Amino acid sequence: MVCAVVVTHRRPDELAKSLDVLSTQTRMLDHLIVVDNDSDERVRDLVEGQPVPSTYLGSRRNLGGAGGFALGMLHALTLGADWVWLADDDGRPKDASVLATLLACASRHQLAEVSPMVCDIDDPDRLAFPLRRGLVWRRRVSELLAESELPDLMPGISHLFNGALFRASTIEAVGVPDLRLFFRGDETEIHRRLLRSGLQFGTCLNAVYLHPQGSDEFKPILGGRMHTQYPDNPTKRYFTYRNRGYLQSQPGMRKLVPQEWLRFGWFFLVQRRDPAGFAEWIRLRRLGRRERFNR
Repeated sequence: MVCAVVVTHRRPDELAKSLDVLSTQTRMLDHLIVVDNDSDERVRDLVEGQPVPSTYLGSRRNLGGAGGFALGMLHALTLGADWVWLADDDGRPKDASVLATLLACASRHQLAEVSPMVCDIDDPDRLAFPLRRGLVWRRRVSELLAESELPDLMPGISHLFNGALFRASTIEAVGVPDLRLFFRGDETEIHRRLLRSGLQFGTCLNAVYLHPQGSDEFKPILGGRMHTQYPDNPTKRYFTYRNRGYLQSQPGMRKLVPQEWLRFGWFFLVQRRDPAGFAEWIRLRRLGRRERFNR
């Protein structure tokens, strides 16, 4: 049994496009779950009109992406799901064969979780989010295909949660996203748990999930040899930097802390000449490290 879980918040038009592709896969969904963080009647009506069995979960409190996926994943388990397929409201599978391709890849390689490549919705030959391998950033699909040792899989790499397919037993082993993170970093936390679990996972190179371009936040430093993340508004920066402070205090990620200080110190003090911004970055990191998760 395959259950899809979609989290949405005030994007009914984009959600409709996503559901159109999700509900018409060649391997039909057994159940569709939509978690609506705005409890909007328009979204309820949209979900109830889908051609597959569907559940609408409206929340009167915005749970964020983290809480929304946690609620939806747990609900999928209560329905008896063997697989849980995750999506959001502003992205969608590229075509009707994505679910079948992911299931076949997971079976062939005995994977606990498998993700599609996440590509720019306006330019599918470009990755929606850059992928760093060592000091080199990969931005094009062709670059991933050229360096992959397997024709259909990049083991140990997954961009969560866009199109990610989890076995139910994997969710039991690694848990669901942490509500406290709200959004930003919740996918990194699950990736951290996957790595530490010892379970096999990866990116299927034959499946594509389309998503708006997200690389604009990543600012080059040191001549492009490294990058820092600088979201375009204070709310995004608050959750991004606070949650990174928490994540990098966890086992498996503490080795990244010296590099983090080097990169952001250079970005704020040398490149932007913004000591106040650096002080705010330190404050937000400290909040996360001390697990101060007020919104």
